Amino acid sequence: MRVRRMELEGVLLLEPTPHRDARGFFTRTFDGAVAESAGLRPASFVQDSQSRSHRGVVRGLHGRSGAGEAKLVRCSFGAVYDVVVDARPESPTFGRSMSMRLDDQDMAHLYIPPGFLHGLQALTEVADVCYRIDREHDPAEDLAVHYADPELGIPWPDDIGRVSAKDRDAGSWSEMCHLLRSRAA
Repeated sequence: MRVRRMELEGVLLLEPTPHRDARGFFTRTFDGAVAESAGLRPASFVQDSQSRSHRGVVRGLHGRSGAGEAKLVRCSFGAVYDVVVDARPESPTFGRSMSMRLDDQDMAHLYIPPGFLHGLQALTEVADVCYRIDREHDPAEDLAVHYADPELGIPWPDDIGRVSAKDRDAGSWSEMCHLLRSRAA
């Protein structure tokens, strides 16, 4: 498994080495020693979750207030367009976003540190995404920014399919920035 540092500070891509043959493949989906060598604390992950989405569905942009949450994200079936936005006011990459394709062929994991917003769009008829999270979910800490916020300008690659009411009604990036600044003061 190889680890690459991405353009947003603290974001990592963990790339496994699938072994393929006529039967299919075998791959290590997580390696604690590799995670530790990249500066992660594998024992800190306390919850695994999975979502299933259909083509065009957008989930996000979601984050957590307080201490935030770190997560490892991978697409276990199909493909998604994965987006992260740096929402850490003290960060040199604050407000910047990056996106990439995660799929069941490369099997890469994206490590997203605390303080980021995360979203995705399903690119295949069905896409399953697995999340390994370092904090138990507390709905009172949920943050959301509208997936089509013009200030962020996320270039979703497909027509937008279904979205949840929470995502459809999410606030703007400007509102999120005001909230973050008021909490830091």
